[in-house]
Amino acid sequence: MKQIFFLLFAFWTVTCFSQNQFAEKEPFVIGETLTFQSDVLKEKRVVNIYLPPSYESENKKAYPVIYLLDGSADEDFIHIAGLVQFSTFPWAQLIPESIVVGIANVDRKRDFTYPTTNAKDKADFPTTGGSEKFIAFLENELQPLINRQYRTTMERTIIGQSLGGLLATEILWKKPELFSNYIIISPSLWWDDNSLLPLKRAPLDNPKKVFVAVGEEGPIMESGAMALTAQLKQDRLIQTSFKYLEDLDHSNTLHIAVYEGFKAIYKKDVTKD
Repeated sequence: MKQIFFLLFAFWTVTCFSQNQFAEKEPFVIGETLTFQSDVLKEKRVVNIYLPPSYESENKKAYPVIYLLDGSADEDFIHIAGLVQFSTFPWAQLIPESIVVGIANVDRKRDFTYPTTNAKDKADFPTTGGSEKFIAFLENELQPLINRQYRTTMERTIIGQSLGGLLATEILWKKPELFSNYIIISPSLWWDDNSLLPLKRAPLDNPKKVFVAVGEEGPIMESGAMALTAQLKQDRLIQTSFKYLEDLDHSNTLHIAVYEGFKAIYKKDVTKD
């Protein structure tokens, strides 16, 4: 009997001790999500939002906005939001505190490409050709929504890689006023037999800052990025920077390229104490 009592007491003691070891849990929140119906695209769209640490306390301050293509939570939103946070720390002061808008994808091959006459492009991308509508969505729906919902300045940056880089370049060519700064990484300028760069660019009303980067990605990707850079450097209204990322390829350039882009675009805008 004493043995049974001892075993029960020991079990009760271990159980109570174990229960006391559980810590309280609460969600770790890095942002918020907006879901809305797009009249332009005829579908629901989702954007992920990162707000600077001072956003709630400094309720009269407005912030620049960084628009991130491929901005789903399982794509590039989390690590780019983290990079933005790091880049605004007092000891870094690489960029000003900024809002990040990560645009979640529905069909990036549709949204990031303009119509092509190339048969292989059509076969590989059967839903191709929706960039005009997507750009209209950015201009007429998303940017106004963000400006209504949050305290924003007129400074807007777009980040795009691969087909996202193609779209960012198309916007720079056709609707340059939509963004102040362009971070264009490994752009797929081979699309439609390299037809974009020969087109005449829309005139600029204001100066722009453009950063182009590419890794060791082969002659097609590298030559496209270099041709884009060379063409932009001929325009005095565009401050153009280029970075060739050795030892990196198409799969792993983005994070480092965005960091380098921040340094290039904001190098004269943020003064350290």
